Amino acid sequence: MADDEPLRVAVIIGSTREGRIGDAVGRWFMERARARDELDLAVLDLAEFAFPVHHPRRATEQMTVFTGAIGRAEAFVVVTPEYNRSFPASLKQAIDFAYDEWQAKPVGFVSYGHGSSGLYAVEQLRSVFTELHTVTLRNGVALDFLHTPLEGHAGACARDRAAGLMLDQLGWWGRALREARAVRPYVS
Repeated sequence: MADDEPLRVAVIIGSTREGRIGDAVGRWFMERARARDELDLAVLDLAEFAFPVHHPRRATEQMTVFTGAIGRAEAFVVVTPEYNRSFPASLKQAIDFAYDEWQAKPVGFVSYGHGSSGLYAVEQLRSVFTELHTVTLRNGVALDFLHTPLEGHAGACARDRAAGLMLDQLGWWGRALREARAVRPYVS
């Protein structure tokens, strides 16, 4: 695969709650990410999947579609709220549908919450994704809706810079790991 080929990035919107703002946060992030020609972006909004309540013996069609999208992606951005100092159960369920598909790929985070900016959720997600053999990015985007609205505020420049820095790192790691996987398949 040529190094100048766009990096396939799956942006996963992790909240499925009614009245959520995750879709708005996802749209905000996608506006910034779409400005980059080197990225081929796909949104995986978990609210649009009909996952089973219990993990079945055989994967359902929706599970297969999701896992296939994870397998095709070369990098990920997880958009997550913080609920009770953690990330949503819907996100954990979806993450657990795949295993090998995550391996040796980078994961960035866009988190949001009230006061903590969703950082407790990211802290726990880092442990989960480490177990799945991913590379989690040091920098992310953390939005505090207790003090700063998403749009039209003085903090917008800082949020845009954070998104840009994270996308720079995602691109670097995504291309580096794509090249590494092409030379030597990853084994866990």
